[in-house]
Amino acid sequence: MRLLDCDNDQFRLIKAPAGVIPRYAILSHTWDLDSQEVTFRDLIDGTGMEKTGYEKIRFCAAQARRDGLRYIWVDTCCIDKANNTELAEAINSMYRWYQNAARCYVYLSDILDSEPKSESQQSQPIWESALRRSKWFTRGWTLQELLAPASVEFFTKNGMRLGDKRTLERQIHEITNIGVQALRGNDLSMYSVEERFKWAETRQTTLEEDWAYCLLGIFGIFMPLIYGEGKTNAVRRLKKEIADATSHNDGPSSQTVESCTWIVPFERNPSFTSRESDLKRLRQMLFPGQHTAKVAISGLGGVGKTQLALELVYRIKGDHKNCSVIWIPATSKESLGQAYRNAAAKLGISGYEDAKADVKRLVQNHLSSESAGQWLLVFDNADEIGMWVDQPSRESSRLIDYMPKSIHGSIVFTTRDKKAAVRLAGRNVVELSAMNEEDGKELLEKCLVDQEPVSQQDVAALLVQLMFLPLAIVQAAVYINTNGICLGDYLSLLEEQEEDVIDLLSEDFEDDGRYHDVKNPIATTWLISFEQIRHRDPLAADYLSFMACVDAKDIPQSLLPPGQSRKQEMEAMGTLQGYSFIAKRSVDSAVTVHRLVHLAMRNWLRKEGLLSHWASKTIAILAKHMGSIDYDKRTWRSCMPHAHYVLGSPLISEDDKGKLDLLRKYAKCLYYDGRYQEAESILERVMENLKMNLGGNHPEALRNMSNLASTYRRQGRWKEAEKLDLQAVEGLKKKFGVDHPDTLISMGNLALTYRKQCLLGKAAELQEQVTEGLKTKLGADHQDTLISMINLASTYKIQGRYKEAERLELRAIDGFKAELGIDHPDTLSGMNNLAITYRRQNRWEEAEELQLQLVEISNDIRRMSSKNSSYAINFKNMAESK
Repeated sequence: MRLLDCDNDQFRLIKAPAGVIPRYAILSHTWDLDSQEVTFRDLIDGTGMEKTGYEKIRFCAAQARRDGLRYIWVDTCCIDKANNTELAEAINSMYRWYQNAARCYVYLSDILDSEPKSESQQSQPIWESALRRSKWFTRGWTLQELLAPASVEFFTKNGMRLGDKRTLERQIHEITNIGVQALRGNDLSMYSVEERFKWAETRQTTLEEDWAYCLLGIFGIFMPLIYGEGKTNAVRRLKKEIADATSHNDGPSSQTVESCTWIVPFERNPSFTSRESDLKRLRQMLFPGQHTAKVAISGLGGVGKTQLALELVYRIKGDHKNCSVIWIPATSKESLGQAYRNAAAKLGISGYEDAKADVKRLVQNHLSSESAGQWLLVFDNADEIGMWVDQPSRESSRLIDYMPKSIHGSIVFTTRDKKAAVRLAGRNVVELSAMNEEDGKELLEKCLVDQEPVSQQDVAALLVQLMFLPLAIVQAAVYINTNGICLGDYLSLLEEQEEDVIDLLSEDFEDDGRYHDVKNPIATTWLISFEQIRHRDPLAADYLSFMACVDAKDIPQSLLPPGQSRKQEMEAMGTLQGYSFIAKRSVDSAVTVHRLVHLAMRNWLRKEGLLSHWASKTIAILAKHMGSIDYDKRTWRSCMPHAHYVLGSPLISEDDKGKLDLLRKYAKCLYYDGRYQEAESILERVMENLKMNLGGNHPEALRNMSNLASTYRRQGRWKEAEKLDLQAVEGLKKKFGVDHPDTLISMGNLALTYRKQCLLGKAAELQEQVTEGLKTKLGADHQDTLISMINLASTYKIQGRYKEAERLELRAIDGFKAELGIDHPDTLSGMNNLAITYRRQNRWEEAEELQLQLVEISNDIRRMSSKNSSYAINFKNMAESK
């Protein structure tokens, strides 16, 4: 397939090999004069830009870029029509190319709009009338271009969007007489050959043979092109190919409808909603005619895999009258064994009752024989991959080795595990996601008994709470119906405490579309998956357990418990993604756990008696990651929502050492972030605990007191800060003496409080004492000593003692550079302070030179913000327990 790279206005043709074709948009249009269409040769030669057809290529490229697509396909120039082999291949592949396109843009060159307006501003009758008259609906090739793509959007010549295949469904149906279900993407084989020919009856093509060739994709036919044979002969050949294909797909003619076997445990679900694109993909994969197709449906428990498979088999039954369908529950070896025996009996296989018989082998041999005819085998809930690929004993084979092989057969697996899906079906995996809002509303309406009007706001809120999961929606509807409550009442129940929500989501209910020996509730159905993960991938279970104890959104992977190797860690993440329990952000790989999964996982840990254990372990992990929070704000900021979540849990007592440690570190982060009131609240909580358990004069309590005073100071509560600072200083003096570093740092905090109250003499005297004491105790180049110098210099500046301030700042900057590096925030902050000192002395050139250095040195200009630089010096005076 050849595509146009439209990354810029200079279009470039590329050849996309099969299997690695990038996402692309495709153009549907009617040809003008051949001489005005841009051809393959034009693009090769760099000509054609003056042709009128160039405008629609430019339109397609611009629209694709707006939709985030880099590549486009346009029939006029992406096919070398001088090459007969390439032309034949393109015409036989064209339906599939339109089908696989991410977007299809219909360019209606005969609908004009002199002033592009929004859809709502348009005069509806004017453009609708023009749409009904458009030449596009009369051409043969545009039939497949309407039906094949999932997304078809209609634009005027000026590029105004009129709508898409769904919003214009009524008009298109009335114009074309094509069934609505066909327009929505249903398998076209649901419609008779005669009906599909009728769709094209009044359409025209420039070359008469093309009237037949443009229908190849509509019937799923591949045949050689013979231009010159005429329309009659081309249609005759097409009908013969259709007849041969129909006979082939139905399997051997010896099989009759009466001889077909139907083993399906459930009736068709009348509430089945949407999923048309998924059904279409599945049906395209089945019965290829050359080999046994294996297809897997994977997705989160409750997303509707079984219901999709059920709808699939009923549609297969309707289309393939001679097809046997055998449904095998694969929830356990026992259920699978019983289902095989039942199938052997229904298929009339002799010898299956023998106690020594290998019933699975008997069924395999029968279905692999030509006499079995066409069949579809469904293995539902194939979640335990070990059951399929592990060797059970020397005498018996692996379950996967019992799969029958026949060109008339296909096998469908449903599984929660994406890894299992790939092992069982290779590339043929349909990943089922949650419903969109429109389909979720439709399902809810179908399931509710009381059809009184409901608040659409409540409906939308409920669907969000239930993650748009079909099983959760059905469960909610059953509860509402059974208890005679309104939708808003159920919504309020979901906002209760998590234990109450789990109880609600664990309410069992009758569901004719699920197995009677399997619990139905959404919260319960995931417990099976949790157990499977715990036994199969312990590290993945640890990840999930950790995630259950932190906020469900944006969990940095760096926080997760380490594995023995990078490979093991990647496989563990793959396991959780395979079960659809987590979503990983591509930008920074942060992980989000589905809300209901998060609740269910906490419930599972609680039942296993492990929730407190993992809460404690999570606290330790977070405390370790938040241990060094001075340098890079991003590393600790991403931890804060998770620290807040686990610290709010009552599972760990307030006097737990790990929890106290994390509380202090969390308070410090809040302080660094300028959230002083929140930091104050946390530190008061710590203080209360320390006083109760250790006493108010314990060093830990005194250090915390000094930190608490810092939050008061930041809020301008000078007297309260001074009172606490004095108390902390006196207590530390008694405990350690005046020359202890903790005492000196606390005295430095008191000096800052004096300075804020303009008690400059007391502030300078005390800060001088602190600076000298730290020099003696820690050394002149210790970070705390250098910070004290900067603070003293700031006091001198307020007093107008600029030369003394300058000497201290120069000394401190040299020390910071030597100890921390030139790009450390403390170094940069010191340089910024020195520049201010120069400005105060009207030494503008020196100040400018220094500030230019700052801009050049700083790798991240945000480090120069008020919170990260000029205040960084003061932050250092916030005492930490050691």
